[in-house]
Amino acid sequence: MSGLQIHNLTVGYPPDKVLIRDINLELSPGDFVALVGQNGVGKSTLIRTLCGLHAPLNGEMKLDERSVAEYSANELAKKVGIVLTGRPESLNLSVIELIALGRHPHTGWLGVLNETDKKIIEDSISRMEINYIATKKLFELSDGQLQKVMIARALAQDTELIILDEPTSHLDLKNKIEVLDLLNKISKSGKGILISTHEIQLASQVCNQCWCVDFGKPLLEGTPKEMIASGIIHEYLHLPDKIKF
Repeated sequence: MSGLQIHNLTVGYPPDKVLIRDINLELSPGDFVALVGQNGVGKSTLIRTLCGLHAPLNGEMKLDERSVAEYSANELAKKVGIVLTGRPESLNLSVIELIALGRHPHTGWLGVLNETDKKIIEDSISRMEINYIATKKLFELSDGQLQKVMIARALAQDTELIILDEPTSHLDLKNKIEVLDLLNKISKSGKGILISTHEIQLASQVCNQCWCVDFGKPLLEGTPKEMIASGIIHEYLHLPDKIKF
């Protein structure tokens, strides 16, 4: 089975700070999943754990039937693309230079690009619809443009899964919609996408799965329609009933 399989996973901080326990889920190619919950509930910790950046307290994660713990960092980077919050360390890079960094798992740190690498970089730029800024420096970009560039870098890794932590935070409504629409197109091309988000209304229009978390409660999964109709979204996010989706 391809994709990420999660078995009895517990995430948090040692020795005994448990945030989310006993998670049993799958993220498969073609899925577009929204991870939703209140601030501080553990969404970012779960994201970092699934990416292999944070050790789980318990349980197991498998990629393509192989334990994530057995992968080297380079091997994992060929399987999972990551877009975390925060800006790149250097804003003096050009857009195309940053996106080219996504090929490092395949080229090594010498970074010699062959024709296949260049084609994948060009395709990533086109898929994120940022051809018009390809030669600009990062410091010249708006927040929305920079986020699309960061996603394009993950695309250039050519992985089957891409995991993003709050990819629409700090964006205006137009850019939120554009980023989610582009991620939806990427998922329909066969890649598995997981995003943590507070944009419930927007995400429910494009995501086909929802993972919902709350303090001290089990993580629940379902389609956005199911989660909204059952009232789980309102319960887990502590929203008044008058809020409609």
